Amino acid sequence: MSISIKVSEENYKKLVALSGKLRNKLNRAVSVNEAISFLYKRKKISDLGGAWKMSDEEVSEFMSNLKKGWKEWKIKSA
Repeated sequence: MSISIKVSEENYKKLVALSGKLRNKLNRAVSVNEAISFLYKRKKISDLGGAWKMSDEEVSEFMSNLKKGWKEWKIKSA
């Protein structure tokens, strides 16, 4: 069954770009539909590796703030 959906031009361009990346990685044609399926199936945090471009200073600040946040974390029980 085939269904039409409406997406913005920006999202369509991103899906086409992802299809191209997958085509290069898999060495075969990849449809926009398959690109959407690929996005839907990605559920591991490691899939985000390399997604942020940060300087070493920004990484230090991020990690410092993360540690502070965990120290302040309070578990609430029901």
